[in-house]
Amino acid sequence: MASFTVVIPFYQRKKGILSRALKSIFAQSFKDFDIVIVDDQSPLSAETELRDSPAEWKAKIRVIRQENGGPGAARNTGLDNVPPETRFVALLDSDDIWRTDHLKNAHDFMTRFEAECYFASMQESEEFYYHFGMAKLAETEEGKTLVEDPLVLEIPELASVMLKDWAFLHLSCMVIARPLFEKIRFDPALRLAAEDVLFFADCILNAKRTVLCDTPGAARGMGVNIFHGIDNQSPEFLQQQFNTLVALDTLETRFEDRPEDVASITSYKNIARRQALWSQAGRLKRRQSPDFGMLARWVMRDPAILGAAVKLGAGKIDRRGG
Repeated sequence: MASFTVVIPFYQRKKGILSRALKSIFAQSFKDFDIVIVDDQSPLSAETELRDSPAEWKAKIRVIRQENGGPGAARNTGLDNVPPETRFVALLDSDDIWRTDHLKNAHDFMTRFEAECYFASMQESEEFYYHFGMAKLAETEEGKTLVEDPLVLEIPELASVMLKDWAFLHLSCMVIARPLFEKIRFDPALRLAAEDVLFFADCILNAKRTVLCDTPGAARGMGVNIFHGIDNQSPEFLQQQFNTLVALDTLETRFEDRPEDVASITSYKNIARRQALWSQAGRLKRRQSPDFGMLARWVMRDPAILGAAVKLGAGKIDRRGG
C-alpha cells in the first residue's frame, strides 16, 4: 500500500530523460509511493530506459505499453491503473524533475487541510519564463494564507483566477486525491493543446478544497514537448489553434452561468482566431497554400472566424492607407 501513485506519460527519443525524472522521484524525502509509467509507443521504449535501473527502483515501477494516443490518453491510462489503496496521484511529465520535498509538502498540506487538489509552484527558468509562483497570486488575488512558511494559500475563486492566466499551474506540480482521480479524465482528442487546462478546471471545480504552495515542486526539463515544438510556421499550428478553440468551447460550458468568466474565455477564443488567420496569411506570403480543409472545419464549427478575418483584413488595409 502506497500513499502516492506517480503517473508518468512517456514519449521520448533521447536516452536518459526518463532516468533523470525517476532519480528525482527516488530522491524524495517522502518515500511512500509507487510509479505507473505509460509508454505511449515511445520511439525509445521505457523498458530500454529502465534496463539498467536499480532493483529497488524496478520494484516500485509498473510499465504499461499502449498505441500512441498522445499525453492525455497516456495519463488517462495511468489514472485507470492506480492501485485501489492509493490515496493521492502525483503527475510528472517524463522530461521534468521534482524538487526533493514535493511529495512531502503535498502530503502534509493535503492531509492537514483535507484538500483534494494541490498545486506547487514551478521552478523559474529562462526557457519557461511565463511560469509564475503562487506568491504572485497572494499579491494580486483575494485569498487566505493557511501557512506562512512555506507559503500555502487558498483562493476561493481559483477557477476564475485560472481563466485570466493559468501560467501558475503545471501538471508536474499537481497532486489530486482519490475523489478526483476516480472520475476526472483528460480529453485525449486535444493532443496538441489545452487538455491540461480543461483538466485543471475540472479538478478545481470538483475539489472539496484546493491548496497552493509557493515552494517549487518541479523544474522544467528539455525533452520532447509537442506543444513547444510548434510555432506559427509549423504545419500543425492551425490544428493546434483549432484544438484550443474546441477546448475553450468545452470550458465555456463549465462556466456558462458566470458572465465574467465567459468573457475571459471569449478573449482567448479571439486570440486563437487571430493566430490561426495570421499563420495562414504567413503561408500565403511564403507562397504556400493555406490549409483549406482545416479552415473549412473551423468555419463550420466557429463562423465567428469569418468576422475575425474581415477585421484583420480591414486593419491591414488601414495600416497601408496610413
